[in-house]
Amino acid sequence: MTEVEKKWYVIRAVTGTEKKTKQNIENEVVASNIKEYVTRVLIPTEKFYQMRNGKKISKERNFFPGYVFVEAIMVGEVQSILLSIPGVLGFVGCKHKIDPPVALRSVEVTRMLGKVDELLEQDETFAPPFMVGEEIKVIDGPFNSFNGIIEEINTEKKKLKIMVKIFGRKTPLELSFMQVEKL
Repeated sequence: MTEVEKKWYVIRAVTGTEKKTKQNIENEVVASNIKEYVTRVLIPTEKFYQMRNGKKISKERNFFPGYVFVEAIMVGEVQSILLSIPGVLGFVGCKHKIDPPVALRSVEVTRMLGKVDELLEQDETFAPPFMVGEEIKVIDGPFNSFNGIIEEINTEKKKLKIMVKIFGRKTPLELSFMQVEKL
């Protein structure tokens, strides 16, 4: 088969079971001997960090929750095999399971794959982008549960200077991005 015939399709999966659905697809592709038709299965994820009980915890979250991307050649029984896999609800763009699946346009694929590559290259992403003047809550350290206002942001060091009221007086604090959260 030629590369030109391979196209990307989006499969709707039960939200929260994307990884299991991906594993089921990969297992079924091998078991059904359709490896030459289904070449890649992808779940775009992003890595982020949180502070829990004073420890930095790395987590992943799906960039497109409820969806699994599949690069495939839709010939013969490939569509019905994919639809019979546990966790697969159907193809995006199809009203009925018997409708032929709609492939992603090349622009969408380029954007999606570019975003995935960009997410893989990023070492750390922080969920909340902060702004000067914004009110935040301290979630770690001796000033835990205090509220403050951001005075200055140092993105290189990933630090914030905030003003916190302690005993009626404003006190400046320098905290890392991981020690605060948005209100």
